[in-house]
Amino acid sequence: MKIFVLSVSFLAASFGTFAKNPSLKVTSAAFKNNGDIPAKYTCQGDDLSPGLQVRNVPKGAKSLALICHDPDAPMKGGFTHWVIWNVPTGGNIDENFSGGEQGMNSANQKGYKGMCPPSGTHHYHFMVYAIDTKLTLDPKTDKDALEAAVKSHTLAKGELVGTYTKK
Repeated sequence: MKIFVLSVSFLAASFGTFAKNPSLKVTSAAFKNNGDIPAKYTCQGDDLSPGLQVRNVPKGAKSLALICHDPDAPMKGGFTHWVIWNVPTGGNIDENFSGGEQGMNSANQKGYKGMCPPSGTHHYHFMVYAIDTKLTLDPKTDKDALEAAVKSHTLAKGELVGTYTKK
């Protein structure tokens, strides 16, 4: 009986581990998780994308995808600042990154659009996905289309949140 219970417990723990995607560790030298994003990366600065470091990328990952989204924006569904895929898995997404495939932000522009909240403090979610393939997507791909494309290919996901209040 003890052997059976141990076996069932081991199997349950194993399936639980395999069912969950492992987590990527996403950090930035520019700001800490839940910390203030410097103005350099906003409409009040140079409007550059911040550099990100991505750790714990699984060995089977062929590329990274990234979405930067502001759910606090005063529009239905929030405001997406950046949609990018086919980023190399090396671990660094440099400041002012122009590699990978850049999709459409909520301003209907290709590439990164800096933070520019109309009022109050907003939260910016940098969501990074390690995926098992390189994607062939329309250049006009937006947040929803990228989320759908990575859904069945995600090996791991991580997130870094920054805040910004327009001065």
